Amino acid sequence: MSELEKAMIAIIDSFHQYSGKEGDKHKLKKSELKELINNELSHFLGEIKDQETVDKVMEALDCDGDAECDFQEFVAFIAMVTAACHEFFEHE
Repeated sequence: MSELEKAMIAIIDSFHQYSGKEGDKHKLKKSELKELINNELSHFLGEIKDQETVDKVMEALDCDGDAECDFQEFVAFIAMVTAACHEFFEHE
């Protein structure tokens, strides 16, 4: 299996590790999203400590307005973070 395929599986596994702890197992609630970001993306995004930041992140991700983050919305978020990191490291 290629490194890219392993990375794709890691993204899927990470989403499902946190989704469904509360409610729908195919969506992230705000608390699940916060836990995922703090545990899995803290080196790139820092730790989210206040609810206002979580609310803003969720609002930006929640395209369908259901107050949850589905897998499509999550993948779009990961793509945005990855693109931002690429630009940052490209200039170092």
